[in-house]
Amino acid sequence: MPRPSPRTTPRPDDGLVEASPRLVPVHEPASAEGAVLVLHGGASRGDGVRVSPAQLSVVRMVATARACARAARGRLAVYRLLNTFRGWDATHTPVADCDWAIEKVADRYPSAPVGLVGHSLGGRAALVAGDSAAVRSVAVLNPWLYPADDPELSGRSVLFVHGGHDRIASIATSEAVARRLTRRTSVGFIRIPDGKHAMLRHGSAFDGYAASFTAAVLLGDPTLASGPVARVLSGESWLTA
Repeated sequence: MPRPSPRTTPRPDDGLVEASPRLVPVHEPASAEGAVLVLHGGASRGDGVRVSPAQLSVVRMVATARACARAARGRLAVYRLLNTFRGWDATHTPVADCDWAIEKVADRYPSAPVGLVGHSLGGRAALVAGDSAAVRSVAVLNPWLYPADDPELSGRSVLFVHGGHDRIASIATSEAVARRLTRRTSVGFIRIPDGKHAMLRHGSAFDGYAASFTAAVLLGDPTLASGPVARVLSGESWLTA
């Protein structure tokens, strides 16, 4: 199977009602000091299968988004992004949807820094789309990656949180990509030994680490973080929770 391209051009008009990504507001302060985009995963069901708000991979990120709003104490705008299509569509990837969402929040909150939080293939989308000038932080949860992935994230702060019992997204691949990124930017990696891909067990840890990291980086306030995330922000890179 060929390696899917991280960025593609939009799929051509096929005569159907145009599909498009959607932003779901979680918290919208009038004068946000930054904005967070929460990106879902979801396996492919064939090209052109649209995302449903009720699919489990989407619903799972509701808790993550709420954790981001709480961690920022109301100072950050938080949105969930619903992709156009499920999986990594052959002609329109989740990265295109994330690029679109970054532009939308940048228009609403000019000059505000943006943080990306993504799970599974949403993690890969966050890493690839993280090269946007508006992005300051990228936090990925059990990211689904290719061994050769090497996104350009110079100047961003990056956090990986990966479960040791993930059977869908390889933790070894995640670690390899994280180590490659350390050549150019600040990277932290927190391993949750018995965490699994869906993040049902230890869910509050996955969400809390991503949320506190994002809030601390975007708001420039390390006191918003504690535990493993505080250690990452103080300079430690590889931790086991």
